[in-house]
Amino acid sequence: MLLQFPGPNPDDVDLKTTYDAVVVGSGAAGGMAAYVLTTHGFKVLLLEAGKYQDTSKILHSLQWPYDHPRRGVMPPDYHALTLNEYNIRQSPYAQNSQYTKVQSYVQGWSGTDYSKTLVVDEKENPYTGTRYAWVRSRAVGGKTNIWGRLALRLSDYDFKAKDLDGYGDNWPISYADIEAYYDKVDLYLGISGHPENLPWLPDGKFQRPIKLTYSELHLRETLKGMGRVLTPYRAGVTTDGLKHNKYRSRCYGRGACNRHVGGCDIHAAFDSPTGLIRPAWDTGNLTMRTNATVYEVTVDKDTGKATGVSFLDSQTRQSYQAKAKTVLLAASTLESARLMLLSKSPQYPNGIANSSGHVGHNFCEHMMGPSVSGFMKELVGKPRTIDDGKPGSFYIPRFRNINGQKSDFLRGYGYEGSSGTTMFPSGTSTRGFGEEYKRHVRDYAGAVIDIGAFGEVLARYENFVDIDPSIKDAWGIPVLRFNYEFGENERKMAKDMAIAGREMFEAAKFEILSATDEMLPQGWSIHELGTARMGADPKTSVVNQFQQCHDVKNLLVVDGSTHVNASCQNPTWTIMALCWRSCDHLADQLAKGEV
Repeated sequence: MLLQFPGPNPDDVDLKTTYDAVVVGSGAAGGMAAYVLTTHGFKVLLLEAGKYQDTSKILHSLQWPYDHPRRGVMPPDYHALTLNEYNIRQSPYAQNSQYTKVQSYVQGWSGTDYSKTLVVDEKENPYTGTRYAWVRSRAVGGKTNIWGRLALRLSDYDFKAKDLDGYGDNWPISYADIEAYYDKVDLYLGISGHPENLPWLPDGKFQRPIKLTYSELHLRETLKGMGRVLTPYRAGVTTDGLKHNKYRSRCYGRGACNRHVGGCDIHAAFDSPTGLIRPAWDTGNLTMRTNATVYEVTVDKDTGKATGVSFLDSQTRQSYQAKAKTVLLAASTLESARLMLLSKSPQYPNGIANSSGHVGHNFCEHMMGPSVSGFMKELVGKPRTIDDGKPGSFYIPRFRNINGQKSDFLRGYGYEGSSGTTMFPSGTSTRGFGEEYKRHVRDYAGAVIDIGAFGEVLARYENFVDIDPSIKDAWGIPVLRFNYEFGENERKMAKDMAIAGREMFEAAKFEILSATDEMLPQGWSIHELGTARMGADPKTSVVNQFQQCHDVKNLLVVDGSTHVNASCQNPTWTIMALCWRSCDHLADQLAKGEV
C-alpha cells in the first residue's frame, strides 16, 4: 500500500537540538544521505526549500488527454521557455515576462500541466550570465519526482580517463572502490536491464528488462555487425517489485511514462520520497523541515568547523538557524556551489571550503542535440502495439575512443532511443488534415524510431559559476552567474554524433526522416556536474574521496558537485552510490568522535 508522506509542522521541528547531521536538499543525494545516516542510528535534520507534493495524486498517469480540460496543457498564464528564448534572450529569461508563471523548457512537453508545481518559477528564481537552460525543482524529492530514469554506472574509462587520453584529472577512486555501492543501490532501489559485459558500461544487479520492439531488435542485430551494442533501457525502475519497501510498487507498464516530463504516480520508478525518505522516517531518527531555503553554512569562529546552517522560511521569509555536528550539502550541483560561495566568513573570505579557488569551477555536463529520426517500412500500416507505460526504450552505449581507437575529439557519447505506438504518436509532423492525415498518423505511429545523443562536456577550470553582484532571488539571496560555453571538442563530437547516427540507421535500412548535428543550448541535459570536484590534492580540488571538504572536515558535498568529469553516462546512480559510500564512512567517523 502506498502511503502519503507525513509533512511535519515547522513549529514542531526542534531547532534548539544539535543534530548529528543536517542535510540540505531532499533529492537523490539528500534522500540517500538521510537514509544511510538514520539507519546507522544518527539523528538527521533534512531541510528542503520546497514543500511536499504527493505525486501519487497529481501525476494522473492513467488519465486520457481528453479527460483533462486543456488536454494536459498548462494554464494560459503559465509559460515554458522555448529554445529560441534560451538562444536569443539575455538572462534572467523571465524578466519582464507577461506571464504569471515562467518555467523551464521541460514544461513545454506533452501533458505538463500535471507536473507544473514540481519545477520552479523562473521569475522567483532568476540567474544571469551566459546562456543556460537550468531545470530546477523545489519540492520534497527534487528532480527525482520527474527524472528520466536512465540508471547507468561509470567505469574506469571514466574514473581513470586521464590515463587513457592525458586530459584533465583522474578521480581519486576507481571502479573497484564503488562497485559494491552500485550493487547496494541496484538491490535497494531496483533497476531494470540486460547484461552486456561491456567494460565501459558495467552491468548491474538487474531486474526484468524492458521488452524491445521489433524495430529495436532489428537495429540491435544490425549493430552487432558494427561492433556496437543496443541494450534495453537501464531504468531505475523496479520491474519485479521490492519486498523490503512497502512504499514502492512494481512497474505494470500501465501509464503514460513519457507524459508530464517524467515521474511515476505508483512509485515503480525510483523517487527519493518513497525510495529513501520514507524508510529513513520509519527509523525514528529523521526530522524534516520543508519550505526551508538555506542561504549560509555557519562556522565556528575559533575552529573553522561548520556548526550548521541558516535558512529562511520559504513562505514567511523569517530567518532560522539549525545546528549540527556535520553538514551535508545535497542541494544539486549548482545550488550547492551557490551556497558554498555565499558562505563567507573571516576564515573563508572566498566562500567556505574554497582555499583552492575551485568552488564553482570545472563545471561540466552532457551535450545534447544531434539526433536521427527514421522509420521501418515493414512496420507501416501494421497492427498497433501497446508501448505506453514503458519507462524507456533502449540505449546505445559509447563506442568511440575505446579499445585503442582514436577520434578527432576526446571521450565519447551514447544514444537514448525510442520507438513503438504511444498515446502521443510519432509521425504527426506530416502535412494535411482530415481522413488522409489520420490514416497517415495511424500507419506510421508504430513504424517511427528515434535516437538522440548525450556526449561528455570536458571539465575546464574556465567553465564556472559565481555570484552575481546585483541580482537577487525572491528571498533576497544573491543568484548564480554563469560563465560557461561549449568548446571545440564538443563541436567536433556533435558532428560525429550525427554522422554515426545516420550510419547506423542506413545500415539497418531505416528510411531517414530527419537528422541534425545542431547542439542544444547548454544545460539541456539537466546533468550538471563538477563545481566542487574530488581529488587528493587540496590545491586543485574541494573534497576528498569521501566527499569531505579538505578545508572543513565536517562539511560534506554529496551531490553531483564532486564529479571530476561528466563521462557520457547519466549521473543519478553514481551520485547515490558515492553518497552511500561517503555516509558509511561518515557514520564510522561520527561513532568514533573523529568529526
